[in-house]
Amino acid sequence: MMEMLSYTFMQRALLAALLVGLICSGVAFFVVLKRLSFLGVGVSHTALGGIAVGLVAGVNPILTGSLFAVAAAVVTGSISRLGRFHEDTVIGVFYAAGMAFGITLISSAKGYYPELFSLLFGNILAVSAADLRLLSFVLLGTALFLSLFFKELLALSFDEEMARAGGVPVNALYLGLLAVMALTVMVSVKLVGIVLASALLVIPAATGYRLSSNYRTMLAVSLICGATGSVGGLVLSYYFRVPSGATIVLAMTILFLLSLLVGPRFFARRKSKRAKQDRLEETGQEPCR
Repeated sequence: MMEMLSYTFMQRALLAALLVGLICSGVAFFVVLKRLSFLGVGVSHTALGGIAVGLVAGVNPILTGSLFAVAAAVVTGSISRLGRFHEDTVIGVFYAAGMAFGITLISSAKGYYPELFSLLFGNILAVSAADLRLLSFVLLGTALFLSLFFKELLALSFDEEMARAGGVPVNALYLGLLAVMALTVMVSVKLVGIVLASALLVIPAATGYRLSSNYRTMLAVSLICGATGSVGGLVLSYYFRVPSGATIVLAMTILFLLSLLVGPRFFARRKSKRAKQDRLEETGQEPCR
């Protein structure tokens, strides 16, 4: 472990993994509650069009991809709010159009873009100090947005009509949540790439949902799972010499699979069994083995 920490690029990679894990797991809490998982997948793949614009124009592809992803998310939410189409239908259109636009632009442009592979599949070992500053800025902005409107977003996730009746600006908060989702996906690209970025918006909160009986515990478990899975996956990738992005997603998936085995029902059974044994002991009867 000390050998790994002796490398500057690994120190940056570990810090980036921790920051991305916290950002994604915080947003994932509302993604799972609001059932926006497919929207996250669509936004991440739609962003390929913006990334292609950045590569061809010689601009930071993360910046152009972020603008493209946020625009796609907001337009998707706006169209669905008008009641003309469901979110799945709209994002299905942008999903295909964004990828088609990106592939067409890159194929028709002259030149070779070696960084495209790392953007598709992630290359956390190439994280720079500027990337860390960007991650920190997004983490602070995301934490500020979620903390300021936590109760309102929670009400929005559970019952929009009740939230609207209570004076909550439902449409504005919904579009804001989609924009935060898009930014979160894009800052995850360096870590796991476009192909796997959406997984970080689902798996941590899904694990928290399985292991908790209230939203506070769910959020706490989601944050722990996101941080542990990201850092743990990076460490495993270092020692086993396998791609870090894929290993991070697999590590989180293992945590989710474990949560299926040890969930609330497991604890409820143990609690019920223990209570039954206590009652038998109080009456002087021998507990059944």
